Amino acid sequence: MRKIMIIGSGGSGKSTLAKNIGQILDIPVYHLDAYFWKPGWNPIEKSALASLQETFVKKDSWIIDGNYSATMDIRLHACDTVIFLNYATLRCLYGITKRRIQYQGKTRPDMGKDCPEKLDLEFILWVARFKKDKLPSIRERLNSVHHAQLLEFTSPKQTNNFLSSISK
Repeated sequence: MRKIMIIGSGGSGKSTLAKNIGQILDIPVYHLDAYFWKPGWNPIEKSALASLQETFVKKDSWIIDGNYSATMDIRLHACDTVIFLNYATLRCLYGITKRRIQYQGKTRPDMGKDCPEKLDLEFILWVARFKKDKLPSIRERLNSVHHAQLLEFTSPKQTNNFLSSISK
């Protein structure tokens, strides 16, 4: 487990998990949101995000968190482990609400510079519709991966048990 991609709905805890695994296994962590969003919530071109990921996946070890379906195959073909946080929608909606309160007026550590935490209707709906809109495509992609270990967690308790197991 040296090349890990972490995916899941917004609010599922991808970035926190990436940071924790990175500390435990001493592996560099790349939060895609921090690269995609430039100051003022301005996105970079998808081709630039793809180029960055091509650079990351050539390294000996890495953890990359984020969905970004347009560039997911880059990570999917290079990883040895996929961690999919497939939590309940209400749990993820709680996660984005908690995060908004926790980082009110501030930029999270895993986000691009000068992108203060926000919670708008578009993002709430994206999270609310994740299982309906995004899950079928994710399942299709994951079903075609045979070279990597797939770890799917449906609750924070399962994720915490996994963290405990790799800490030993």
